Amino acid sequence: MENKKGIPSWLKIVALIVILVGGYFAWTFYKAFFASNVSGEKKYLYIHDGAKYEDVLKSIQDSSLLDDIASFERAAQYKKYEQSVKPGRYLLTPGMNNRRLIGNLIGGYQEPVKFRFANVRLKENMAALLGKSFEADSAQFIAVLNDEATAQKFGFTKENLISIFIPNTYEIYWNTSPEKVIARFDDEWKKFWNADRITKAKALNLTPQQVSTLASIVKGEALHQDEMPMIAGLYLNRLKKGMLLQADPTVIFANNDFTIRRVLNKHLRMDNPYNTYIYRGLPPGPISIPSIAAIDAVLNFKQHDYIYMCAKDDFSGYHNFAKTEVEHLVNARKFQQALDARNIKK
Repeated sequence: MENKKGIPSWLKIVALIVILVGGYFAWTFYKAFFASNVSGEKKYLYIHDGAKYEDVLKSIQDSSLLDDIASFERAAQYKKYEQSVKPGRYLLTPGMNNRRLIGNLIGGYQEPVKFRFANVRLKENMAALLGKSFEADSAQFIAVLNDEATAQKFGFTKENLISIFIPNTYEIYWNTSPEKVIARFDDEWKKFWNADRITKAKALNLTPQQVSTLASIVKGEALHQDEMPMIAGLYLNRLKKGMLLQADPTVIFANNDFTIRRVLNKHLRMDNPYNTYIYRGLPPGPISIPSIAAIDAVLNFKQHDYIYMCAKDDFSGYHNFAKTEVEHLVNARKFQQALDARNIKK
């Protein structure tokens, strides 16, 4: 009979060590590349222009974006991510692993900002909104919006450049510079001002920028969208006759006091090119960013002979329209009496 000998103890120990070490490296490799490293809700990693790898790590740590930053560092070093840092706004979704995240970072596959706005009054308001949504701050945006050379480059003046913003939802990358943001909106402006709208503007003897300026006044006057074409027709009638527009919203803008509820004589005396009680024609630019509905109301205005309007005495937000000053004074007296009945003082 053969004498069977067992496996030496040292060999068993070596084999166990190899299994343990191999298991450790396998687990470490799995953790670094394939295990989920993002939990909770979706979040964003913001990488600024000029950021280094160390800055990225600090942002991840400060915002607690990953469950295990050590595994991310191992994967990043293996992928040589420190040599390929690209700025942007990157989406992290629940269950995402380091392999996918680092692939997005190296490839620069960032998530665009869905930028939406409406009812914006001043350039400063728009700059603040842009500054909250993109890498550049509001000061950088207002500097561009107030720059005459930039405005002229796109066919505007610094007074009417704000009309380049057509209210809608836009997808723009977070680290887009202010100049390129304006260029993007110029592209959208050109798409919006199609052949049909341009033809209608020319028929009114107005440029698209002037249409936007008038639309901002219409928007300021109208509480109800269905009345916009009627109001637009009235102001177009006054423009054709060479009359002062005498639009209260322009007076409020000229006084730079948006708490004014009723325009008084002291407000009408403000010497400002936006005060249409003093200066004839359209003001230098919009008094707010007009809505698409207001722009189209000007282009598709309602034809009539009215040149006066006054708020209805039922406080519905609609207006009584008049062809003569005598008719207008009757309407104005009715409204004044209704105000007095409500004890609304000047």
